[in-house]
Amino acid sequence: MSTQAIAIRESKSAKASDFHAAFIVAWAFCLLFYFMEYAVRSAPSVMLPELTSAFGLSTTGLSSLIGLYYYTYAIFAVIAGASVDRWGGKYTVPFGVLLLAVGTAMFALGGEGTAAVGRLLQGAGAAYAFVAAVYLAAHGLPARYLATAIGITQCIGMLGGSAGQFVTAPLIHGPIAWEELWIYAGLVTLLIAVAMFVVTPREKEPAAPQSAASQAGLWSTFAPYKVVLTNPQSYLCGLIGGLLFLPTTVGAMTWGVSFLEHGWHVDYAQAVDRAAMVAIGWVFGCPILGYVADRIGRRKPVIFAGSALMLVAALAIYYLPPETFPPYLLAFLLGFGSGAAMIPYSTIKEVNPDHAKGSATGAMNFIVFVLSALLAPAYGWWLQKLANSGPLTEDVFAKAGSVFVAAIVIALIATVFLRETGSAGREANQALHAPRA
Repeated sequence: MSTQAIAIRESKSAKASDFHAAFIVAWAFCLLFYFMEYAVRSAPSVMLPELTSAFGLSTTGLSSLIGLYYYTYAIFAVIAGASVDRWGGKYTVPFGVLLLAVGTAMFALGGEGTAAVGRLLQGAGAAYAFVAAVYLAAHGLPARYLATAIGITQCIGMLGGSAGQFVTAPLIHGPIAWEELWIYAGLVTLLIAVAMFVVTPREKEPAAPQSAASQAGLWSTFAPYKVVLTNPQSYLCGLIGGLLFLPTTVGAMTWGVSFLEHGWHVDYAQAVDRAAMVAIGWVFGCPILGYVADRIGRRKPVIFAGSALMLVAALAIYYLPPETFPPYLLAFLLGFGSGAAMIPYSTIKEVNPDHAKGSATGAMNFIVFVLSALLAPAYGWWLQKLANSGPLTEDVFAKAGSVFVAAIVIALIATVFLRETGSAGREANQALHAPRA
């Protein structure tokens, strides 16, 4: 056999060895976990009147209750990232799913206090979903497919976010009460926890190389964060992703239905469908933009393009007459463009070492959801202040929408300073610094 033939065979073998079936199967089940956490996150947006009546809360109070999710999400994102780096996914991921299942059921079992605890547990458990999905995908797939895998992951999540709106709405106004929906969702999530425990492979080696001394003590679990959090590029990734998330997590998934009902005077059923189109836009935007970023080998141009599309859509939504565009177009374009918010998740892993894969994602999620946690109640307060104790009108939502427009603009500016980590960018950088003959 010729040397060239042997080289080709070895090359094919190396490529095949980059795929690890057990981790890919676990990643596939983790997508169900991610689907449910997004459905739970978005479901309150279609039952705001029911929640207001059940808990007796003001606009600010209700926004704060729903926003509790983001506080524990941000905190447990750090814990989840460190946990999977230290112990792998066999036990940590099912634990996260179990927290989400208990919190989901608790949201409907009592008054405001029980609902608040349930919402906190939901956020804590949900924090494991994306960290685990990225961790499992990174262990099961070659690095060249990472942005695409992250895009697919977010696509499934946004399908859950969309289902949390357009599936939930007819259910709670038809065959079941809103409380029953949360209990059934909790039971489904519990089944996913069992499945994750069964299919997730046990790590043979520690995820990060550590000395015997460093392995002693709980704090050593968080050692990879020292690397991630001393890297300025990590903060840029988190800032860009967090700012691009705000128009969807707070704008569309929490207040989108209310904006369409009270601002544009759209009837409830159509408002739910139109708000859900933002999530549908994500379903297409995340994998497509992730694939493009992998295909061209560059991250920054795709972030710029997605952010620009978001900006145009947001300006049209808040400042042009409602009848200017077809009913579902702007929401879809906003969601499609915001798929670019997932690309910094690839970048933060590429600007940090391999042994900090989970911690890099955890740090990213922490920064992203701290921004959402801070803005969710602040935005509810701002709406109430602009309304001056009156009704929420189109003018009120238009003024408040400037917050999301500013977030997108700042993200665009921050992207200028982001390091290009795509394969084409790395090759160009290596060629530039290669020794001259």
